[in-house]
Amino acid sequence: MNTLPDTKQMLLHHLHEVRESLLWKTEGLSERELRMPRTATGTNLLGLIKHAASIESGYFGEVFGRPWPTPEEVPSEAQLDDDPNADFYATAEESAAQIIDLYRRVAVFADTTIAELPLDAPGRVPWWGERGDVTLERIIVHVIYDLSRHAGHADILREEADGAVGLIPRATNIPDIDQGAYVTKLRALAERFPG
Repeated sequence: MNTLPDTKQMLLHHLHEVRESLLWKTEGLSERELRMPRTATGTNLLGLIKHAASIESGYFGEVFGRPWPTPEEVPSEAQLDDDPNADFYATAEESAAQIIDLYRRVAVFADTTIAELPLDAPGRVPWWGERGDVTLERIIVHVIYDLSRHAGHADILREEADGAVGLIPRATNIPDIDQGAYVTKLRALAERFPG
C-alpha cells in the first residue's frame, strides 16, 4: 500500500504552510506596525502580503489564462512601470484588513487553479521572456520558493517589530534558551575577527 501523498497534494501542503506563516506574522500588530519599513530598502510586513497576493494572482491567473477577476486590486504592469515597488507597500487608501483579505481571496483563487488543472498543464509567463513556457508544477514550485523567501523576511521583520519569533503558531522551532546570552556569545565570537 502506497502511503505517500501524491505530488499535487504535497505541493499544496507546502504552499498552504508558507501562506500560513506569512499571514501569522501580521497577527496582533497595529496598522502602523504592519506598514513600518524595517530595512534600508523599505521592506514591511504589509507590503510582503500585498506582494504575495500579486505573485499568486499573476502566476496562478494570467499564466494559465485565468486572469484575476478584479485586476484593480493588484498593481498593473503600468503601475509597476511607474513605481516598481507598487506591490511592496499599502497605499494610504488600502487598509491592512483589505490587503490581508485580498491575499486570502487570492489564495482561494490560486488553489482553484491548482485543483482544476493537471500538474503538466501548460502555461506562459510573459515576463520571463524566452523561458516563459512552463507547467503548473513548475509554477507551484516557483511560487513556494518565492513565498518562502518572503516568509523568511517576515520572520525577521516581526522579530524587529515586537520580538515575536517562530516558524508557525503551533511550532515555533525556537529553542527554550536564554536568547540574550546566546546573542552575547555570538557577538563575542564575531568580534574576534577583523572587520
